[in-house]
Amino acid sequence: MQPSPPPSAAPANPQKARTGLNRIWHAAGYSLEGLRAGWNEKAFRQEAIGAMVLLPVSLWLGRSWVEVALLAGSVVIVMIVELLNTGIETAIDRIGPEWHDLSKRAKDMGSAAVLLALLLCIGIWAAALFQRFFHG
Repeated sequence: MQPSPPPSAAPANPQKARTGLNRIWHAAGYSLEGLRAGWNEKAFRQEAIGAMVLLPVSLWLGRSWVEVALLAGSVVIVMIVELLNTGIETAIDRIGPEWHDLSKRAKDMGSAAVLLALLLCIGIWAAALFQRFFHG
């Protein structure tokens, strides 16, 4: 039996030492934890509930697989960007509660990313609804 490596040689993150299916299994668990953490955020929860309605509607509204993919994808993009924004905010908050210009800038840019994702989603859905009901 080989002796265990000295503590200084052990990776700081055990996930880095995992390989193959073991790594994928643990990564999936971390992803589910991230979704659970996102659910605790009001904005993500609202978007997830909206997605539960909009994703099935996208199957009805889209006339081709491309339209369905655009409609559904735009909804999922909003959720992805919201999770990234929440990650930025959480990391900034961990640094400290005091106000700092760079912290504000990071949070504002994350918020702007969510706004752009929402505008993209709204634009895609508005175009699809117009095409379906007003253009023929």
